[in-house]
Amino acid sequence: MQARSVAVLYGGWSAEREVSLVSGKAVAMALRDRGHRVQLIDVGRDLDALLRALRPAPDVVFNALHGKGGEDGTVQGVLDMLGLPYTHSGVRASAIAMSKPLTKLVLASAGVRTVRGAVAPPQQVAERHLLEPPYVVKPAEEGSSVGVRIVRANDNAPPIDLGSWHFGDALVEEYIPGRELTVGVMGDRALTVTEVTHSHAFFDYEAKYTEGHAVHTLPARVPDTVFAEAMRLALLAHRTLGCRGISRTDFRWDDSRPGTEGLYFLEINTQPGFTPISLVPEQARYVGVDFADLCEWLLEDAACGR
Repeated sequence: MQARSVAVLYGGWSAEREVSLVSGKAVAMALRDRGHRVQLIDVGRDLDALLRALRPAPDVVFNALHGKGGEDGTVQGVLDMLGLPYTHSGVRASAIAMSKPLTKLVLASAGVRTVRGAVAPPQQVAERHLLEPPYVVKPAEEGSSVGVRIVRANDNAPPIDLGSWHFGDALVEEYIPGRELTVGVMGDRALTVTEVTHSHAFFDYEAKYTEGHAVHTLPARVPDTVFAEAMRLALLAHRTLGCRGISRTDFRWDDSRPGTEGLYFLEINTQPGFTPISLVPEQARYVGVDFADLCEWLLEDAACGR
């Protein structure tokens, strides 16, 4: 690949800022080692500062932001207005995927089995059980399992703590027992299925981003029918939402149910982590694409696809 000038956007102001800082630095190092001219830009709420940092215009923008502001269509809209090619999904797919309730509606219409749930203001969720325990409470528009809690029948605490809840509406979902599966998609192909096991009650922020807190088994040791269905559904979700570049779709599999009946879509991440222990780079390595090659593929996909 020809050497390009690349602006790597990282940091941001979301709850996932620290993860984005690690992702951005890892991407910048890999691209510099491949001969690209890389500028790291820590994105804040100062739009003028971002516009100044993007002058002169880079050949490609590598969007390593996670969460609100960087993954929800906001910065994508700015880059579209500037006419700059950028990695990962565009405005529409990013905005839809950031909203868990909207994503579930769209994918359910395409035949994807989703978890039963409801959206409600946090005050209502704190006052009473909207579903029979056990159930899961999570922000309707956050990533990386930020703010997620499993509510059980014998819990003494309220379903959410209003004093520490800063996420807007809550999504209350039925708790699906079983196993965590995830599938990365790269362009037009699903990579493989990873099973994630961990010592936490669920695959939370700490388990995702702290080395030693989770075990990734790939390929997942699940029946061939479940493996194939997870791969099919991840690619279907990617295409239905109009995602570009890479995405990662998370599932819950209740292995007590027959066939693929226990496989449920949880969420899709349009800008998965690029940390040393992140799932999609690990899956890419498994199919023969190392980290630097994956970063370069994203650059080429952005430069040629827009």
